[in-house]
Amino acid sequence: MARSYSVYDVFTDRKLAGNPLAVIFDGDDLSDEAMQAITREINLSETVFVQPSANPAYAAKLRIFTPGRELPFAGHPTVGTAVALAERADGAATRDLVSVLEENVGPVRCAVRLREGEASFAEFDLPRKSQPAIMPLDKLGIADALSLKVTEIGFENHMPSVWSAGVPFLLIPVHDVGAAQRVEFDPQLWEKIVPFVDGALASAYVYCRGGVNHVAKFHARMFASGMGIVEDPATGSAAAALSGAIHHFDRLTDGHHPIMIEQGVEMGRPSFIHLHIDVDGGTISNARIGGQAVRLASGTLDL
Repeated sequence: MARSYSVYDVFTDRKLAGNPLAVIFDGDDLSDEAMQAITREINLSETVFVQPSANPAYAAKLRIFTPGRELPFAGHPTVGTAVALAERADGAATRDLVSVLEENVGPVRCAVRLREGEASFAEFDLPRKSQPAIMPLDKLGIADALSLKVTEIGFENHMPSVWSAGVPFLLIPVHDVGAAQRVEFDPQLWEKIVPFVDGALASAYVYCRGGVNHVAKFHARMFASGMGIVEDPATGSAAAALSGAIHHFDRLTDGHHPIMIEQGVEMGRPSFIHLHIDVDGGTISNARIGGQAVRLASGTLDL
């Protein structure tokens, strides 16, 4: 059977940057084992299989796989697939639309902006607010796993902590961009010290204030050996988790807080993740992740 697919570069407005994503449009009769095998064959950080949803109010059901395992939710697959489905339906037409995508984490509301001659943009409401997982953490072990000095871990009152908005991450603040760029991740040391959260090995999300690009408020890197990903150029689910840590450590005031996160710089695939946090009464009332996406390739799988 011929199955149509597209490859999109996500969280970027230009090809061969951002985070590549494969979208398989005809995934409704594939077994879990087949989807995992196809994902390993394609060998991108994530592959999405689009299936019809049982709920007619939803645009589609998404199954999201990394080379190592299936995820209940992920950011760059949500942004990329929302754009891919909108462009597949409307081509290059100028249009704004809202849809709901069904993911294993639950329904995800997405808004898509199509503009002729421009990279499309999609934004989604976080299906879950970021929540902390309180547990002891080995700061020295974390530093060793990143090949950094222990004094380079943390800035201001930001300290290592575990947060999840559907996928758990050990968020590691480092002193500055220079420290982030010096990270040499050791997966064997990481697996010895990292906690399991909700039955999964927490991935490493390194972040600091500022960035190489002047628009960035935070610079980030993400390592996920447990997912079969050496390093990820853009991680929306980690940015979603970071929303909770930013609110907690920075004590955000009531109001709207737009935050640009750069990632993938060290990989030569710069990515820009739009994070918006709304605070009301001292708590996060809403948070959104957004970014641009551009199609790189389309074709068919003979499976």
